Amino acid sequence: MSSDEEKIRSMADMLRSGATLTDLSCPACSSPIFRMKDGTFWCAQCEKRVIIVKEGEHVEAPIQAATLRTLESTLLAKIGEIEARMKVESDVEELGRLSKVMAMLLEDLEKVRKIGVYTT
Repeated sequence: MSSDEEKIRSMADMLRSGATLTDLSCPACSSPIFRMKDGTFWCAQCEKRVIIVKEGEHVEAPIQAATLRTLESTLLAKIGEIEARMKVESDVEELGRLSKVMAMLLEDLEKVRKIGVYTT
């Protein structure tokens, strides 16, 4: 299958999974931009997330918000991983270490969420 056919198939798959085709085009390749179910924008051609900046808006605000969402997602994933390890761990010392890591991750998550309140 050619590269163009793969890109078209990727775009069709995004539409089938609930993405919306927008009237925007990618600044890098001019391909259509899709809005995903989670509200993010995606270029199927470049296979990259696209950050939309409104006229008059500072570029830093949307980038910071996107970074905070990504960081929050990463922290939640790590919390899930630690929780799964805690379920099967029987060594008390290892449980103590995992508990400390969990506490740090939860504190970091709380900080990220507080920052997000002021930047969105």
